[in-house]
Amino acid sequence: MPPHKIGFITGLTAELALLKSTPYLAAAGGGTPEGAAGAATNLIAEGATALISFGLAGGLNPALRPGAILIPATVIEARLARACDPALLAWLGGPTDATIVAGAAIAATAADKASLFTITGADAIDLESGAVARAAAAAGIPFAVLRAICDPAERDLPPAALVALNAKGRIGGLRVLGAVLRQPRQIPALLVLSADAAAARAMLKARLAALR
Repeated sequence: MPPHKIGFITGLTAELALLKSTPYLAAAGGGTPEGAAGAATNLIAEGATALISFGLAGGLNPALRPGAILIPATVIEARLARACDPALLAWLGGPTDATIVAGAAIAATAADKASLFTITGADAIDLESGAVARAAAAAGIPFAVLRAICDPAERDLPPAALVALNAKGRIGGLRVLGAVLRQPRQIPALLVLSADAAAARAMLKARLAALR
């Protein structure tokens, strides 16, 4: 294990739960860049000396399937490439041949994802990694990213998935129910998304178990 007190920042509490029995600091940002920035700042105040952006990512590269693990060497934000720390990358298992773009909002449709893939060349998108990278740079501490693909590039997200989270990163059952009642035809897509998210979390859990 690196000589650091490591803080993991997630978007959702579902990913935060994976870290419950680990020796690391952890906090959920609620699925927004602003929330991730606040969570990172709080973990640094608690003594974190290295930060890792952790959780699910949306696929931009059509070759990446649900569950694919991403340990990017760089995070792209506003056309700036932020390098992840080599020692943390090695500890996580070594960098994968993929990059992540820091999004300000969810890439909800296949068209959105294709456009981002063309413009940025990034393989995946998440909403926390850019904020984590900036917080780490401001504090002068290393950072890295450990993510798993949830929704692949060719898939539109169902409308309920876009309203599901509250500010703490929890999935609100009433929000989802209301969206489903308004558009019941999205139920099959929601079930597929749920299965893919579970597969991605299983891969993240296995990777955490392998860390030493």
